[in-house]
Amino acid sequence: MTFTESHSASHPEPQSPLWWQDAVIYQVYPRSFGDGDGDGVGDLAGLLTRLPYIASLGVDGIWMTPFQPSPQVDQGYDVSDYCGVDPLFGTMGQFDQLLDAAHTLGLRIFLDVVPNHCSSEHPLFQAAVAAGPGSPERAMFHFGNGPDGDTPPNNWQSVFGGSAWHRVNPGSDTDTEWYLHLFSPQQPDWNWRNPAVGDYFEDVLRFWFDMGVDGLRIDVAHALFKADGLPDAANANSVVDGLRSNPQVSDQEEVHEVYRRWRRVADSYSPGRVLVGEVNLDPRRAARYTRHDEMHQAFAFAFVKLGWDADAWAAVGTELEAARREHGAPPSWALENHDIVRSATRFGRGDRGFLRARAGLLAILGLPGGAFIYQGQELNLPEVDVPLDARVDPMWARGGVSRDGARVPLPWTVTPANTFGFSSDGAAEPWLPTPADWGTRSVEANLQDENSTLHLTIEALKLRKQLTEKEILSPGDGGTWRVDDGGLLTCQRGEQFLVAVAMGDEPARLPDGQVVLTSSPLTAEGLLPPDAAAWVLLR
Repeated sequence: MTFTESHSASHPEPQSPLWWQDAVIYQVYPRSFGDGDGDGVGDLAGLLTRLPYIASLGVDGIWMTPFQPSPQVDQGYDVSDYCGVDPLFGTMGQFDQLLDAAHTLGLRIFLDVVPNHCSSEHPLFQAAVAAGPGSPERAMFHFGNGPDGDTPPNNWQSVFGGSAWHRVNPGSDTDTEWYLHLFSPQQPDWNWRNPAVGDYFEDVLRFWFDMGVDGLRIDVAHALFKADGLPDAANANSVVDGLRSNPQVSDQEEVHEVYRRWRRVADSYSPGRVLVGEVNLDPRRAARYTRHDEMHQAFAFAFVKLGWDADAWAAVGTELEAARREHGAPPSWALENHDIVRSATRFGRGDRGFLRARAGLLAILGLPGGAFIYQGQELNLPEVDVPLDARVDPMWARGGVSRDGARVPLPWTVTPANTFGFSSDGAAEPWLPTPADWGTRSVEANLQDENSTLHLTIEALKLRKQLTEKEILSPGDGGTWRVDDGGLLTCQRGEQFLVAVAMGDEPARLPDGQVVLTSSPLTAEGLLPPDAAAWVLLR
């Protein structure tokens, strides 16, 4: 039996070929999930031992952020080998074991692929630097210089701060070229106008699909192509915010043919593989990436970063519903990921922030479409104020913004031994420091409290499946949004189900129906208290 064939029989069989439309996926940040060898960094061995926990939540699959070989300048998003496992995380044999174990538990595995840029240590980039100006090797990336030879080709700025161009050989009289990096200088951008790049990445997709992975999450999916000729930006700082809006660096029309090609690859497997895009555009533009022959899903980015604002939720929800009606792909809801401030902190101070984050999680699990939960969201973890001298995010070093606070290792046990159960051996300090009270927010503490957010998550996912089996919920449900006086936000999906969130300062009266789940108890008068969510079966 070949390596690939060993996985073909272990795929979870979908209830429907469209299972992904309403799947709930749990995002794992491997560095911070479980440390199996005691070096202070999470790894595949640690994740393997915790798979039963993930399965116990009732989710449909796992999205793993990069664990491929990398210098770890951007915590794995600077890939030096797309088809391997970094020794920091383990071996390909361990990934093989992880994949089999996940499939046995009924969990599908999604991996990150990073096609916009690679590591400056990637062999193809190293070959490009060595080959010199005008070479075919350099044509795989964006090299060039300004008219005088001493300036970069244009005025673009990096998302991480500073110029988006880096001099190849500073001080050289013979090689005056610069290369493009929309992120850190250690992350050169691929030149997708070169057909060789497309061929290379098709091989990457097939490698992982042949291994048996169920899908891919595509990083910076909308920014692969840059404007032909690399013209100056009208605003020199626009690239910083401009992976959404700058026409020079994102949403070029040619990118859609990439995903049509990738969709043909994904559909050629049985069962078919799934493509999920990080498309940070407004809902109507993002929806174009999920047309019937492109990606299956794209994150609802207009929703991910919202604050606690009923009108904003309703406006974005209505936009996403219009986009669904136009292009047919249901939204993929999320409120947290490894790049943004955790919702318990983002939504407000103190207890109100925690109540709102809990309500927000229940709300997205009730909305029509798929949903993504970020590790620790089910524990209602807050953002951690990581000490300045311990921060490692390159975005902090170059641009003064740190994403480390959402990436602190997960607490498993109440006691602090082995970094609250994160490590199998407490000899090494964790790669990011954990708060002293982290144990009170641990998996163990949540399991001991029947009113915890963890128990709410499990109950919600169980009920979601039951309502789907009874055909009260359907993947094709639309969502009708409204905001009533007093700040009660509602989204009705289908004919029989409604999500309500009390975003005002007073208790709110719910529509007539059977309240089947709430994030906080109803008042004595049967009202939904402020900062709470409810699921209602309509009469």
